[in-house]
Amino acid sequence: MPDVYGQLRRVFDPTDIAYHPFIRCWLIGELAEAAAYSGQQAEARGLLVELERLAADTGFPYLQAALAYARPLLAEDDARAAALFLRCWLRRRRRVADSRVPLRAAREAFDALGAGPWGERARQELRASGIASRRRIPETRDQLTPQELQIAGLAAEGLSNREIGQQLYISHRTVAYHLRRIFPKLGVTSRSQLHAAVLGMTEATG
Repeated sequence: MPDVYGQLRRVFDPTDIAYHPFIRCWLIGELAEAAAYSGQQAEARGLLVELERLAADTGFPYLQAALAYARPLLAEDDARAAALFLRCWLRRRRRVADSRVPLRAAREAFDALGAGPWGERARQELRASGIASRRRIPETRDQLTPQELQIAGLAAEGLSNREIGQQLYISHRTVAYHLRRIFPKLGVTSRSQLHAAVLGMTEATG
């Protein structure tokens, strides 16, 4: 863990070539966990304070979620960690029943944010606490990029690849490429099946 902490710490150091002002927002949770296992909490708390200020200024939701995970790991004592209600802390100290409610809340929050790895981490902790938690299956609409959604909608209306390309200012070959990616995502094999698939997707989200 000391090696892990040292490598992660570089992303937070403005004098290091590995420093990155945005990626550090994603890594504060991992840094806090590595610090907790390697006795580096004191130093990591200083970095936490810095990102707390950034979170207050920006309201960046992913950073807020990462900080919620990091705070209990860097708490100065178990009493404060308990007050912050760290899900993993609760489970690992045999307070299984207490951990389930915040773990479920964390899972739903991370899913809503699209934070897949964090949502899966919450699922792992839930399973370890004795609660079955299925892997989130993205809605069909979530699997398509914004451009793929546009192309699928236009193709479903009967427009040719060339007509779609003219509307979206891309080549007809690019349209064909995107359709080859769209078909398996929607579970269709031909253009004739596309209208029903897009209609079903619209009804599910309407």
